[in-house]
Amino acid sequence: MRLNRILLSTALVVVALVAQVSVLARLHLPGAVPDLMLLVVVGLALVYGHTTGCLVGFGAGLLADLAPPADHATGRYALVLCVIGYLVGLARPETGRVRSATVPMLAVVGAAVLSTLLYAGVGSLVGDTAARHVGLSGLVATAACYDLLLAPFVVPLVMTMARRTVSDPLTGDGTAVAGGGDGGYGRTAKRGFRAGRVSRRNRLGGRGRGGRLGVQSGGLLPRAGRRQPKLKGVKRL
Repeated sequence: MRLNRILLSTALVVVALVAQVSVLARLHLPGAVPDLMLLVVVGLALVYGHTTGCLVGFGAGLLADLAPPADHATGRYALVLCVIGYLVGLARPETGRVRSATVPMLAVVGAAVLSTLLYAGVGSLVGDTAARHVGLSGLVATAACYDLLLAPFVVPLVMTMARRTVSDPLTGDGTAVAGGGDGGYGRTAKRGFRAGRVSRRNRLGGRGRGGRLGVQSGGLLPRAGRRQPKLKGVKRL
């Protein structure tokens, strides 16, 4: 991860955690609580890819596990958001640009449902049976509804801010693709194109810079317009 991405991801996660703890957790809505941390991870994973999404999700979940109001085992939410960041990053388009709002909204709904199920599943493994008393189906429905209502205000903003830290189209693991001008493959392709253009000019007898270098500098052919030296006793053909 580059430094600008680390700084932006850290700032967004911290702001989301503060808003989650101080505002959303105190609304006392029926069922689940709107998960702002999840929306931030989804937005970053859709821009940066599955590797960065996995790392951001783990860091955000671990920070939420260590926050003072947390009443669950440490690492539980980190595991959930790590899996969510990885899976959402796999849905990232190859060009890095989301053309419609369908993909982010579907990613939000799927992440809300899957995170609730994973959180309840991991809780059952460590002996937390709170989800059984509340009702798992009600938690899944309310989590998907709340996150979907909050997503249009959070996910586009996060994705817009994340795109400013991306100079070239990136693949899922954060490396530049062949079409990128700053990537190693991009420079190689440009050099090959220029070399092919120079050789083509040499074959066609062009007068470009490449043609002069390839034809005249070698001294094999006389330069056009240069007068030939006169030799005594020899008849010019």
